[in-house]
Amino acid sequence: MKVFSDAQVKEALPWEGLISELRAAFAKGVSQPLRTAHTVSVPGEPDASFLAMPAWEEGGKLAVKILFIAPGNSARNVPAVNASVMVFDATTGQAEAAMEGAELTARRTAATSALAADLMARKDAKTLLVVGAGTIAGNLIPAHRAVRDYDSVQIWARRPEQAQALADQFDDKVTVATDLDAAVAEADVISAATITNDPLIKGALLKEGAHLDLVGGFTADMREADSDALKRAAGGIIVDTFDGAMAEAGDITQPLAEGAITRDDIVGDMAELCRGEAIPRASDTQITVFKSVGAAIEDFVAARMTAASQT
Repeated sequence: MKVFSDAQVKEALPWEGLISELRAAFAKGVSQPLRTAHTVSVPGEPDASFLAMPAWEEGGKLAVKILFIAPGNSARNVPAVNASVMVFDATTGQAEAAMEGAELTARRTAATSALAADLMARKDAKTLLVVGAGTIAGNLIPAHRAVRDYDSVQIWARRPEQAQALADQFDDKVTVATDLDAAVAEADVISAATITNDPLIKGALLKEGAHLDLVGGFTADMREADSDALKRAAGGIIVDTFDGAMAEAGDITQPLAEGAITRDDIVGDMAELCRGEAIPRASDTQITVFKSVGAAIEDFVAARMTAASQT
């Protein structure tokens, strides 16, 4: 069995190749039952989450990721997400590869967001706002730049010093936004990767034709955008998977419960988007929203690419 470090995973998953493989896999489909999730109490801190996410292709490979998400890690200045992935032969059950999951999770998440933006955002989008400054946010910038030629990229975070530290890793087109509301009002594409229960993005501020990418929330209590944002995007909303979004995406379930949107306002999932069966952008003024909670198919693609990289 081959073992891959995060550095080897990163090398095996170039943005253009990963985005292309994800698009093909979403269009074709794999078996992916709804992930299992467990709440883990942490004394004196927000609850942690333990998840298991399998996916497989009949006669091909099976990949399973196990991960532990600890929101309290931000205060320790260590990653909130810790994960491992294994790849098996889906016929014999033989274990073929194991890999660290942090880099894989960050890259597949960012690549899926970039794929959605490529299919949903205006072709002339020139300004990108990244909300958050963690590991996922750091990957969203190069991933989104792989599908659009942005004139400027701004980063907003609750801690400006973290936003600046992230901006310093890139060229001078990447700068820090000090006023989130003002940055939201100016951005063509907004990609949010935060862990919050209180909406940060106000729908009333979104410019016509904007694309909103919501990555951070992964429980029904979490949400990054208010109900106005989803309401303004009615008819232009895509989710990664319906099962995941309807069970775990507060950015979707809460506006639905409030009556701000209806089920019909969600025009499709990533599979339908990649097959051309869902058309979220009816015009250049349509606001579009992609809500991701994470899907095992993304881990499957990234793990399969990694395992095959040293054959």
